[in-house]
Amino acid sequence: MSDAARTDVEAVELANTAFYEAMERGDFEEISELWLDDSQGAISCVHPGWPVLTGRGEVLRSYALIMANTDYIQFFLTDVKVSVAADTALVTCTENILSGGPAEEGADLGPLVGQLVVATNVFRRTPDGWRIWAHHGSPVLAETGEEEPDDNPS
Repeated sequence: MSDAARTDVEAVELANTAFYEAMERGDFEEISELWLDDSQGAISCVHPGWPVLTGRGEVLRSYALIMANTDYIQFFLTDVKVSVAADTALVTCTENILSGGPAEEGADLGPLVGQLVVATNVFRRTPDGWRIWAHHGSPVLAETGEEEPDDNPS
């Protein structure tokens, strides 16, 4: 890998990390800055279980709603892979998410819930650095550890 390619990969990794860290902090302003603006192309986002959202208004509104209804969220990213081709970059990863909603009266934090999501983040190079063009997250179905019943008893 050339130095320029390595630098691009590192820059995309930093942008991807900044996205998740901004979510953890509930920093809506930074989330907004990390997405492409309307003049650079239509953006899209699919949150697990949601329909496709397109355009800055819809996408950023979704993040505002998530942040307003999530008191705590932490992402542990695994299986991160970055691929850069010219001015476009693709990041795939597994989001190991720990989150908590509103706390019950007298508690500091609501019940914590763990979730696995596989995500694809597409970035475009801009004069201001790498910006998110699309995000797609799909839930990973948890294995129960139970074997499927055998339809053909011996």
